[in-house]
Amino acid sequence: MSGLNRKNFNRNDFYTEVYNIVQQIPAGRVSTYGCIARLAGYPSYSRLVGKALSDVSPELQLPCHRVVSSQGSTAPHWPEQQHLLEEEGIKFTSRGKIPVHRYLWPDW
Repeated sequence: MSGLNRKNFNRNDFYTEVYNIVQQIPAGRVSTYGCIARLAGYPSYSRLVGKALSDVSPELQLPCHRVVSSQGSTAPHWPEQQHLLEEEGIKFTSRGKIPVHRYLWPDW
């Protein structure tokens, strides 16, 4: 955990930290917005993690598809996300969710 200073919060620094964390998620695993926020040192900033990922430059080639909600839902406006995850061996339930406990990174 980087422990970014909350009193001197800088959105650009937060985004950079989020991108560094997402880059580490291995193929065949997922993380949640909340997990990434905790790892970045801001456990209540999960929505801002989502914003950071929606703003990411394609040139960074981050595996953003490996970030899902804590309930195992994929991004509602990104239908390709499920296909990308399935290509990595991630199985979805009959309700279209990922059993997060089975694929979660990091191992807490």
